[in-house]
Order: sequence, then C-alpha cells, then structure tokens
Amino acid sequence: MENTVKISAADVKNLREATGAGMMDCKNALVEAEGNFDKAIEVLRKKGQKVAAKRADRESTEGLAITKINTDNTVGVAIVLACETDFVGKNDSFKVLAGEFVAIAINHTDKESFLAADFGGMTVAEKLVEQTGVIGEKIEITAFERLESAYVGSYTHIGKIAAVVGLDSAVDNAATLTKDLAMQVASMGATTLSYKDFDPAYVASETEARIAVIEKDNIELGRLGKTLKNVPQYISMSQLSEEVLAQAEENAKAELKAEGKPEQIWDRILPGKMERFISDNTTLDQEQCLLDQNFIKDEKMNVSGYVKSYGDVTVTGFERVSLG
Repeated sequence: MENTVKISAADVKNLREATGAGMMDCKNALVEAEGNFDKAIEVLRKKGQKVAAKRADRESTEGLAITKINTDNTVGVAIVLACETDFVGKNDSFKVLAGEFVAIAINHTDKESFLAADFGGMTVAEKLVEQTGVIGEKIEITAFERLESAYVGSYTHIGKIAAVVGLDSAVDNAATLTKDLAMQVASMGATTLSYKDFDPAYVASETEARIAVIEKDNIELGRLGKTLKNVPQYISMSQLSEEVLAQAEENAKAELKAEGKPEQIWDRILPGKMERFISDNTTLDQEQCLLDQNFIKDEKMNVSGYVKSYGDVTVTGFERVSLG
C-alpha cells in the first residue's frame, strides 16, 4: 500500500536545519519515518553509519584546525575537524560545524569526554557519524589539545595549523605575546619548552644518530670534492657543562694564538667564537625547544629573550595541532 503521509516543505526545512542533510535526503527520511521528526533523524543517522562503515579505511587528512579561548583567557583548546577532501574542508557549512564543535570542546578536559558530550540531543561522536552521511566523506576529530594557565592565547595558520600558549600571569600586552609565541609554535614545530626538559638518554641517542648521518654525508661530499659539513660534538645545551665550555674557550684561544692574533684583542673576538660554538652544538634545542629557538620575527634574539622583553613572565606550556 502506497504511503499517504503528507510531508510539508516546512517539515523538510526543519529537518534540514537540524541535520544539515540535503533536501531530498530529508524528504526521503521523513517519508520513511511516516512524518515522525525524531524517527527521520534516526533514519539519517543510520545512513551516516552505513557511509561511515564504508569509508572507515579512507584517510581524512584535510579539514580545519581551529582554536577557542574562554572568556577570561584561562583555558584554550585546539582541535582538528578532519575530512577527506580540501573541497569539503573549505565549505562554509563545514567551518560552521567546526565552530560548533570547538565551542563544546572548550568545556572538556580530554577528547573522550568531548566526543561523549551532548550535541543537540545526540553525542558529538554521533554527530560526526551523522555528518559523514550528510557530506559523504569520513568526518572525524583527529586532534584535541587543551591548555589551562593564568593567561592563554592562540594563533591559527590558514586553518591548517593551530596552537595555544599559556603564561603564568596576564602581563601587559599578553594577547600580543601569546599570539607571537603561538605563531612561533605553529611555524617552527617545537615539541618542548626548554632543553632542560630533555631526557639525557634521548639526547645521547639523538647525538649519535645525527653525527652518523653527517659523517655519512661527508663521505659523499668528500668524494665530490665539496666542502664537508661540520661534525658537532654535541647537539644540546644540556650537554654543554661548565667544563665543556671552558675547554671550548681554551681551544678558541689556541686558535687565535696560532693565527697570530694579538692577545689584547682576544676579548673582542672570543664572545663571537663562543656564540658560534654554542650555535653549532645546540641544533636539537633550536629545532625542538620553543624558548631556545631563534624568534621568527627577529632572528637576532631567541624566543626566551623575546619573552623577557615583556617583564616578569614565564611561558607555562603550549599545544599544537595540524592537519594530516
């Protein structure tokens, strides 16, 4: 027997606004549910589950990285709402959805509780499945990071990379400072605050590996008659003890003497040589430690020096998320 339930345009419109599904999908769901609004949502949800199951092995490497800071700047979250194609990731409705998700995320301490949170009568996880059915692509939260501090600021790079940074006090112009630091994190990809955070075993292993790579490169460079790369003894300030630095200074003095430089001008030359020694032997710090990196807006100073220019303030932590 043919279904005689009349589906009004208003019903279709309401279902579309509630789910984001297309007009025909909403009409068909209402017909199948015999006009029952809640059952129609369930029909669409089941469709989403089927699509999600079919696309479970797809890679969701596009999408949107987005941040949100609470009203008193003490909590920040950064999430990635991922999809399969750049076309979907740039869609306005996808951006609105990401904004709705991050507004919920700010109230949760971890990804699990966030996914279990309410989203208009369903959980966030269920909403992701529903939208997978609506959009026809795998939609998921691939990153969730939260930071709490006395002051938190953020920066997002064209929706691809997002970072949040915390300070131990809300100093003057804290918004500028945290934005610049978050931009540094987004751009340079630091993994820790300072070389002081490194495990000695990790530094030792990394030193051995890096020296091996450079020595291998030098074999090929030597064969080609090209300039060899400098082989560092160390890669982190954590290895540069007072004894190591004292020996480096003695070596520098010996070089100056061998070059015939008058001893009375050594004091003008030694600081530069020591600065170069430290730079050559702290490559790991410059790559991975936020405070030890050269500041991207002024490479004449490091990030630690930039922070000090704001007075008595300390960076308490940072988090970074990105697509892919």
